[in-house]
Amino acid sequence: MVSRRTSLTVTAALLASTAGALDNGLAITPQMGWDNWNSFGCEVSETLLLQTAQLIVDYGLKDLGYHYVILDDCWSLGRNASNNNSLIADPAKFPRGMAAVADDLHALGLGFGMYSDAGKYTCGGYAGSLGYETVDANTFASWGVDYLKYDNCFNEGQAGNQLISYTRYATMSKALNATGRPILYSLCNWGEDYPWNWGSTIANSWRISGDVYDSWDRPDSRCPCDGPDAWNCGLPGFHCSVTNIMNKASFITSKAQPGAWNDLDMLEVGNGAMTDAEYVAHFSLWAAVKSPLILGNDLRVISPADLSILSNAAVIAVNQDPSGSSAARRWIYTTDETDVNGRAAIQMWSGNLESTTGGEQNDMVVLLINGNNARTVMNATLADIFIDNGPAGTAPQVKMPWEVRDLWANRMSNDEAQAIISSSSATANTTTGYNATTVGAGGRYNATRTSYAEGLARKNSLLLGNIETTVQPSGTLTATVDPHGAAMFRLRAVSTGTAKRDEL
Repeated sequence: MVSRRTSLTVTAALLASTAGALDNGLAITPQMGWDNWNSFGCEVSETLLLQTAQLIVDYGLKDLGYHYVILDDCWSLGRNASNNNSLIADPAKFPRGMAAVADDLHALGLGFGMYSDAGKYTCGGYAGSLGYETVDANTFASWGVDYLKYDNCFNEGQAGNQLISYTRYATMSKALNATGRPILYSLCNWGEDYPWNWGSTIANSWRISGDVYDSWDRPDSRCPCDGPDAWNCGLPGFHCSVTNIMNKASFITSKAQPGAWNDLDMLEVGNGAMTDAEYVAHFSLWAAVKSPLILGNDLRVISPADLSILSNAAVIAVNQDPSGSSAARRWIYTTDETDVNGRAAIQMWSGNLESTTGGEQNDMVVLLINGNNARTVMNATLADIFIDNGPAGTAPQVKMPWEVRDLWANRMSNDEAQAIISSSSATANTTTGYNATTVGAGGRYNATRTSYAEGLARKNSLLLGNIETTVQPSGTLTATVDPHGAAMFRLRAVSTGTAKRDEL
């Protein structure tokens, strides 16, 4: 007899082999990388990309899975009428041309990401790809591009219902596939016309909302549809806070699958406007819901604390989990506290992970997010955590004990992070003896050597977090969570005869 878990695994494998988005075989787990836009906007250059690429290698970020170096808007100089109207790279910004940049990135073991727009112009006012999809796809392939971020500005009214938007974006999808080069296709239409309903048939990811802003919960009229009921937003806007995007994501987590992901936009960790606790919550939520993890900060001036957040392999392992299952919000409650929106809320998310015990029960990720302005004791019952497996506490998992592992307990220290930064070949002398993948007592995880799937199967301690306690059958997980912060746990089924510790 085939178990339910085995059946789910087979179903996921079938999706991975048949879904239209997966014709290119890419993003079987959410893509990871860096994009210049959040920190630099239009101030782009060959030097910036290559400096950043070297830092991605030196800081061990490449070995954690951050693979794509994505050049955003403002890189072109228009079209060459004498050469099939192909796009021209600005020679002042890219004097050696795009193919040379791609070659240098590939030599470092990284992928080259490019930007264009499904409109007449890009959002920065440069030449867009609408009507030139085949020409541009062939150009990108000839340059050695591995990733295309495809925006939505100046679309000449070709939006307003799902079929119109699908058709416009499908044109580039077909053009990319026709090149014969595997190019990850990332739609950036801000959630207009519900791309989570159709994006999986043509693309590897799709943006679900307006552009993220380096703010935890600041309201902005340019990013409407705020609050826990913000699910149907006709004007996605921009300057969207983390909580604004979090609320929008909560309704569509089921739309993601291996090879096709809900994109909550780039990470703001390291850009300086949020607290450490807020950045931890931001990174944790993006990881749990399987958003692409695309760095958006200036790595040349990164702080040790921010590098330690972005380097947490136990949290990244949740994002890269081979099950491809996104966590879902199980509850959200407003509290007596107020925030800038006039209310504050606490919430709990949970979701299936690949089992690391070898048994029938999946591991679970649990995320407690505190919107209050003070530290708050938060509780999550097994009945709520496993509600998808049975309502009102009827899930068989509720009758079991669960080992609780804190995924932030082993966060790299600031001293270790500073040692990595100081020893970078791009910033300082390299004779200090530190190496980004071995610094620290326990070392750092290297996913280029051992994939996350293999590491989880081997029960690698760097991926599983620190054992904190055991929740007994029908019990409750309790944590004290920092203001605007998060606590993140991996639950593992306790096999019969396993000793319990600190029982709840």
